Amino acid sequence: MNFPLVLLILLVITGTIWLIDFFILKHKRKVDSAEPWWIEYPKSFFPIILIVFCLRSFLVEPFKIPSGSMIPTLLVGDFILVNKYIYGIRLPVINQKIIDINLPKRGEVLVFRFPEDTSIDYIKRVIGVPGDTITYRNKQLSVNGIPLKLEQDGDYKYIESGLSFIYAQRFKEINEAGSYSIIINHDIPPLHLSAVHSFPYRENCVFDRTGFTCNVPEGNYFTLGDNRDGSSDSRYWGFVPEKNIVGKAFLVWWNFSDLSRIGLSIE
Repeated sequence: MNFPLVLLILLVITGTIWLIDFFILKHKRKVDSAEPWWIEYPKSFFPIILIVFCLRSFLVEPFKIPSGSMIPTLLVGDFILVNKYIYGIRLPVINQKIIDINLPKRGEVLVFRFPEDTSIDYIKRVIGVPGDTITYRNKQLSVNGIPLKLEQDGDYKYIESGLSFIYAQRFKEINEAGSYSIIINHDIPPLHLSAVHSFPYRENCVFDRTGFTCNVPEGNYFTLGDNRDGSSDSRYWGFVPEKNIVGKAFLVWWNFSDLSRIGLSIE
């Protein structure tokens, strides 16, 4: 369901009824007569829908994490908040930017419309910005020829799809802006060549069994999941166009399975 479009339609319907009543219908009613239900209800809901529409379209939007691709930073079932204005003001529904503010930076957690199906929202970490050269070989990530430092941070295990335990190692990956946690499973290859799609600017990448090197084109970003061996990301389906960006994830506001996660900042 395209929820922003549904909100916009409801806003237009209730707002139109409110305007028609304000300028025409209420002047034709007797002073002591009650409003018909089909006027009273839309008028009551109109300000609520307007507030929700404006908040969700321009300021903050909630999302739910459906998969484990961002473990350990984000867990399945996390409800998160996304800053909609940090990268610029966009028109609702069509997602067209009208005011520039900031650009995504390496290391930030980005929500965007999946390039292969823009009706689906994805969340990944920004690894490369326009002009960068990203290399991932034997589980080592390099940006513009400089390997990112990894600090081991113990073991990590989780249940995948409720069926089996996955055992991995946890690391702190450090870039120029700071650090964030990732997990690596050394029993899984760094790249499944058969899963690499055909995508725009595919010629900017070179793939082999040990990994890949990609040059990020202008107006695009390269993303990876923090669960490096359990994520479908830019190494498989390509770059994220700037026009697909929704916003920056910044807070976990709820998780029914783990209340201790409420209020966690997303680093």
